[in-house]
Amino acid sequence: MSDTALNLDAEPLAAAPEEADALQQVRPVPRISVQAFCETQAVASTIERMAEDRRMSKAQTRVYMGGLAAAVEFYQTAPTPNLIFIEIACGRDELMARLNELADVCDPSSRVVIIGHHNDIALYRELIRAGISEYMVAPVSLADLMSTISGLFADPEADPIGRSIAFVGAKGGVGASTIAHNVSWAISTLFENEVVVVDMDLPFGTANINFDQDPAQGIAEAVFSPERLDEVYLDRLLANCAENLSLLAAPSTLDRSYDFGADAFGNLIDIAQRTAPAVVLDVPHGWNGWTKATLTHADEVVIVAAPELANLRNTKNLIDTLRGLRPNDSPPRLVINQVGVPKRPEISVGDFSDPLEVEPAAVIPFDAQLFGNAANSGRMLAETDAASPVVATLGQLAHLVTGRSVSVPKHKPGLQALLARLKKS
Repeated sequence: MSDTALNLDAEPLAAAPEEADALQQVRPVPRISVQAFCETQAVASTIERMAEDRRMSKAQTRVYMGGLAAAVEFYQTAPTPNLIFIEIACGRDELMARLNELADVCDPSSRVVIIGHHNDIALYRELIRAGISEYMVAPVSLADLMSTISGLFADPEADPIGRSIAFVGAKGGVGASTIAHNVSWAISTLFENEVVVVDMDLPFGTANINFDQDPAQGIAEAVFSPERLDEVYLDRLLANCAENLSLLAAPSTLDRSYDFGADAFGNLIDIAQRTAPAVVLDVPHGWNGWTKATLTHADEVVIVAAPELANLRNTKNLIDTLRGLRPNDSPPRLVINQVGVPKRPEISVGDFSDPLEVEPAAVIPFDAQLFGNAANSGRMLAETDAASPVVATLGQLAHLVTGRSVSVPKHKPGLQALLARLKKS
C-alpha cells in the first residue's frame, strides 16, 4: 500500500458561495481522530480541504490513498481512530469480503463511513446491517462530510451552538467597537434574540461606557481563572444591558499586563455560544496569537475601515490572510465607516473596495452629532435617533451577520438622504 499522506499544507481552494452558506449550518466537530483511505484524488482532495476547515480544528485528520485494501494493511500494525472514511470502487461481493477483513483489525468502538460511487439502496441497507455507520455517494461535499461527522459524534441532546460574530477595526479609531455594540443592540431588539457582547480589549475597552455599565466583574475574571469557567460562572460575570442583551465587560484598567496565549479565549467563546444565539466579539485592533485564533474560528468576521490609504492596506492584509485561514468560508464582511469627514481627503467607496474584491456590506457616513450624542450619553444610536438612516443601515447589517438576509441593497436611499442632509448643514 501507499502510506504517504496527502499534503495538508497545500494552498487551499476557496469555497463556492453556496458551499460556504451550507457550511454555516454545520456544528463544530469535537476532539476526535479521523483517517481516510481514498481511491480517487477528487474524494481525497475534498477530505483534505475538510481537514483544513476551522470547524475541524479540534479533530486530527490524516488522508491516505489506497482505499479499503490499504486500510486493512495499515491497521494490522496501527491502532484504529475514532472515525474511518473509506472510498470503495469495487463491487458488492468484493466489498463485503474485504469489510470482514477490516473488522478483524478494527477496534469495535471505531466508526466506519463508506464512500461509494453507486446510489444503491440495497447496498446501503446491507452495509448498515453489517455495522457501517454511514454510506455516502461520491461526489461528496464538505458540508455533507462534516454533517456526517457531527451526526455521529455530537451530542444530539446538546443545545444549538450560537453564532459568533467578530468585529475588528482595520486601524485604531475607525469605530469598530461602536459598530459592534450597535449591531448587537439591533440583533437583540429586531429579532428578540439573546445576545452576549464580549469586550476583548481588556485595557482600553469601551463597551462599558457605550452601554452605560459599571460591572464589578467581567472578562478578566473569566480569562484569569479558566479553571472556574463554566456556564454558571459566566452568567454571574455578565452585566444585563437590556432585555435581551448582556455584556462581558473589559476592566479598562492598566493595573496588570494582559498577555495571553493563542487559546486563552477559545473556551470562553465556546461556553458563551452555548448560552446565547448570538455572541458578538469586540476584537481590538492588533495581531497576535489570540486575535488570530479568534478571527479564524468566528462564524462571521466584520472588518470596519475608514476610507483612507492605511486602512485600505490593512484591510487588504486582513482579508487576504483570513481567506487563507478560512478557505471554506465567505470572505470577511466590510463596513466602510466615517465616510464624508469634512475637509478630509478620502478614497471613494468604489476605489476602496475594488482592490479588495469585496462589496461593502455597509457604508456609514460621518455624523458627529449622532455618534457624539450617543457616546456621551451612554446610549445606542437607535435610542438617540431611531429614525436615522444610519440606524436602518445597522439593522440591515444585523440581518446579514445573523444569516437572516442574503444581501444589503447596493444603493441605499437612506444613506443618500443622510449624505444630502449633511451637505446642507
